[in-house]
Amino acid sequence: MAERETGTLIGSDKVEGTAVYGADQQKIGNVERVMIDKVSGKVAYAVLGYGGFLGIGDDHYPTPWSSLTYDTNLGGYRTNITKDQLDKAPRYTNDNDWSWNRENDRRVYDYYQAAPYW
Repeated sequence: MAERETGTLIGSDKVEGTAVYGADQQKIGNVERVMIDKVSGKVAYAVLGYGGFLGIGDDHYPTPWSSLTYDTNLGGYRTNITKDQLDKAPRYTNDNDWSWNRENDRRVYDYYQAAPYW
């Protein structure tokens, strides 16, 4: 049976649901899914869910994968964004409200001041 987690690798199914902590080390959401560029194979985004209750009413925040760092002490990913900054971040409420295109890629990566994956 193949392992889904090794010293430095983790299966995508184990990333989904992992907690995300803000600059103050307080939990601010969870990874809902990982978006991978089909051509390059690079991880472009983690779509994070914030707000809502038990997954209902969550807003979805495409977040550059490069802006997340795994923190073994917290057992989740850390980002330097604060709750106030999150309120202004690009987001969508359902999958039909978001276009995965280069214009939105630039908007998200510019907002997080992250180097583009492309």
